[in-house]
Amino acid sequence: MLIGQTEIRALIPHAGDMCLLAGVTRWDATHISCIAQSHRNIDNPLARDGKVGALCGIEFAAQAMAVHGGLTGLVGQRPRAGLLVSVRDVAAKVEYLSDYSADLQIEAEQLMAEQSSVCYSFTLHAGEMELLRGRATVVLDAGRVAS
Repeated sequence: MLIGQTEIRALIPHAGDMCLLAGVTRWDATHISCIAQSHRNIDNPLARDGKVGALCGIEFAAQAMAVHGGLTGLVGQRPRAGLLVSVRDVAAKVEYLSDYSADLQIEAEQLMAEQSSVCYSFTLHAGEMELLRGRATVVLDAGRVAS
């Protein structure tokens, strides 16, 4: 694993159990691959009645996107805050992520990047099984825009 959860926590605003990713396995200027095991935890903060729904995978993907933004930003620069504003073409192939014992593999590809927003496509797999796919748009420095 290239980057572990300690380093991930420094790149995203999520703390404690809300940091869903376990690590980054590879990344470059436009792609990131992450793994997660937290979908199996019955005390996962996204779980209802001990199960993590497939659409919660959007949050796993959003965290991967945030980590990618932090890794590709300027060295020494504080990661830019982002607000997930749109998800499109979301296709859940299963009902629950927690039904799968394999680690989740989260893939995100940056499709577009502008000064104030980024757009990614994402997929989640457990082994060879595709669980979820879609696209997401994030507005950067959203707190500054709203002020």
